[in-house]
Amino acid sequence: MRNPRAAVTSLGLALVLLLASTPGAAGILDATWTAPTTHTDGSPLIDLASYRVYYGTSGSPCPGSSWMPVASPTASPSVGQRVSVRLTGLTTGASYNVAVSAIDAGGVESPCSNFASAVSRFELAVSPTGSVSFGTVTVGSFAEQSFTVSNTSGGTISGSASVGAPFSVVSGTPFTLAGQGTTQTVRVRFTPTVATTVSTTLTFAAAGGTLSTILTGIAAAATPPPQTDTTPPTVAVTAPVSGNTVKSTVTISASASDNVGVAGVQFQLDGVKLGAEVTTQPYTVAWNTTAAANGTHVLTAVARDATGNLATSVGVAVSVANAAVADATAPTISGITTSVTASGAVIGWTTNEPGDTQVEYGLTKSYGAQAPLNAALQTSHTQTIGGLKPGTWYHFRVRSRDAAGNLSVSKDFRFKTSR
Repeated sequence: MRNPRAAVTSLGLALVLLLASTPGAAGILDATWTAPTTHTDGSPLIDLASYRVYYGTSGSPCPGSSWMPVASPTASPSVGQRVSVRLTGLTTGASYNVAVSAIDAGGVESPCSNFASAVSRFELAVSPTGSVSFGTVTVGSFAEQSFTVSNTSGGTISGSASVGAPFSVVSGTPFTLAGQGTTQTVRVRFTPTVATTVSTTLTFAAAGGTLSTILTGIAAAATPPPQTDTTPPTVAVTAPVSGNTVKSTVTISASASDNVGVAGVQFQLDGVKLGAEVTTQPYTVAWNTTAAANGTHVLTAVARDATGNLATSVGVAVSVANAAVADATAPTISGITTSVTASGAVIGWTTNEPGDTQVEYGLTKSYGAQAPLNAALQTSHTQTIGGLKPGTWYHFRVRSRDAAGNLSVSKDFRFKTSR
């Protein structure tokens, strides 16, 4: 048999590192070379049986104990025929030297080709790479980032993603990627529980190896919600004192306090606002008592805080005693009645206030006679008229004068004496 060793004419390695990773036993290399076509004497190669692919991490790998047998697809390769093989189980990220020898049908091995070098890659790729920041997240909320895992080697790869608290994988794990280029999205959530800066490792495990990515995040303390003030103020009227008698203009004073602050005090007279709300201390208002009726009145103060809480003081009862107001209103005369006989009549009426009252009467509206005045002040009145002519029409009207001298005169009435 001819020696085929010189017939291995060239060696090429197609190697691509997709992602740097923590070393693990899952690295691969794709080696490709051109098949020999002749023996060293130039005669056609018709009995090529196989190849040995030697590999190692230092120096020339051939000869060596680490090699992989590859059957030749044909005993007589054609010109330019390419042969490829994938080396598996390598250390991911390590640099390897690879060389190839040819073996004929009789088991004779040629010398190795020159070696080529490349770095093994993982069968799985993850994006994004390197350190990934989740930014600043308030305690009690969360932020998410998405990672894409992809099959870079073909076949079916199953794996999972894991990470430590306060990060968690919320979807996309475990995963199975069937075929080169297939992908799956893995979502990771940052949910801090205390204010701190966090750095941890996100690990993707598949095919006996791992890929790791550093995750960072800043947890910020939550801003406490604004406190709602539900405490009402306290307020009290300090002057005048309950039971006092007042007149003319009086200063009403109040004291008020609140756990946050008093916004204003509104004084009230008998439940009705007295002046404008006082928004600064001292809390006082002037009260002109001449505008109020003589007698008892109740003073209160309503305190308000900034959130609208209200408090009303205990009422303070005071007596108003101003000088009597001149009475300028005349009495009102009503309810006039008559009871007639042949020689007289009884006139009855009422007024709304006590007063001297008299009846004017006569045969005509000239009222030729007057009844005498009643001596007593009263509101219900009766006046008897005698000495009248039987069967005669008489006209009359009632006059009433109150204690202040105000006079009222009724409209004209008439009656007829009986026969």
